[in-house]
Amino acid sequence: MNNLFEFLAHCGITAIALWIASLIFHGIKFTDKSSLIYSALLLGIANAIIKPVVILLTIPLTLITFGFFLLVINALMMLLVSSLIPGFKISGFWTAFFASIFITLLSFIAGLFIFQTSGDPIVMPEMHHRLVI
Repeated sequence: MNNLFEFLAHCGITAIALWIASLIFHGIKFTDKSSLIYSALLLGIANAIIKPVVILLTIPLTLITFGFFLLVINALMMLLVSSLIPGFKISGFWTAFFASIFITLLSFIAGLFIFQTSGDPIVMPEMHHRLVI
């Protein structure tokens, strides 16, 4: 049950990030709130199921590009979702590319504050100062 709550919370964060991205990037449009919610849910499912398979199949290309191809995969996941949800439109690849970077960063920052495990969002390890001879 806890995993379901985390998945739905992540989808909620993604929905908010998608909505903000649609305000910033003019090439992203939602016809209504339901298309936004369905897009966030389907993007979460695509990122959990399809994206790992695509990453596994493109390991050589990802290594050659020093991980840059992962950004392309993120954009392709957004384009896939926009092709499946009737009320979600993305004008092109580059809009999806830059919007996916924005959505990933915004979701990561929001997740730091919502899913923190201690009082501090980022826990730094303690340093011990000892003189070793």
